[in-house]
Amino acid sequence: MFIEQAYSKKFDIIKYLPIPIIFMLLMLLNYVAVVALNLDVDKLIQDEITRKGTNRVFFETMLPLAIFLIMLLVWVKFVNKQSIRSLTTAREKVDWKRIFFSFGLWSAVTILLTVVAYYAEPANYEINFKPVPFAILAAIAVVLVPMQTSFEEYLFRGYLMQGIGIATRSKLIPLITTSVMFGVMHIANPEIEKLGYILLLYYIGTGFFLGIMTLMDDGMELALGFHAANNLVTALLITSDWTALQTDSVLKDYSIPDAGFDILLPVFIVYPILLFIFSKKYKWSGWREKLTGKLILKDTNNETGYSHD
Repeated sequence: MFIEQAYSKKFDIIKYLPIPIIFMLLMLLNYVAVVALNLDVDKLIQDEITRKGTNRVFFETMLPLAIFLIMLLVWVKFVNKQSIRSLTTAREKVDWKRIFFSFGLWSAVTILLTVVAYYAEPANYEINFKPVPFAILAAIAVVLVPMQTSFEEYLFRGYLMQGIGIATRSKLIPLITTSVMFGVMHIANPEIEKLGYILLLYYIGTGFFLGIMTLMDDGMELALGFHAANNLVTALLITSDWTALQTDSVLKDYSIPDAGFDILLPVFIVYPILLFIFSKKYKWSGWREKLTGKLILKDTNNETGYSHD
């Protein structure tokens, strides 16, 4: 049982607050600055790329989140006195096969959908491949993108899911809370400026997808693999002038984005199909219990119990 693992007699919700508060405040201040100063985020990114180059801007974007990952894991280990394994999974050890399966599955789907889109409307795309810049991008991305995505997963699907769950004795409350927070975290992205706040439904829907996957599988392995594949393959494969991460990727997309299609396809079609595949492969059962159950936490010997309505 994934959430309960963070509980002990010395559990203190106050210890959970500093890193999430600092991170969310930074995100909020970034958004307030964009709105209050009426900043053109697209232009700012393009100016930075002109001055520094695409790969340097990409590196500087990824690095702070990689540092946050290290800070979070150190905090969990030495302040909360919790093992990284118990933050990651309810299994006796981290299941790397699950991570690689999820990573491989979503990488294959992403590449397939991109190839189909390219051949369906080739006029919307340009071959952007340059060997040297791409090699530098690949070296940066392979190291920093999994750290960036792992930070987001450990923060939302691990740290906050467990902390909020224990504080509220619920699984549904942390699922809803972390999914909404995950969506709101992206509010300052240039994609939101381009497509409107309706795109937050995509990010929140993705948060629910990753949260459901974590609770049903009693671990973050599938979410870690999916998120890493989503950002890494996208960074290497395709870019555009209006996204948060602009890279020296293989393709450049000049198409006009469609918020309705971009939201409906993954959230209401692709994600349910993926959940079905994972549920069959890993024999998930007890959906109501695992997603809406209440926690009963015992105070002795770090034992935990579980019940549901």
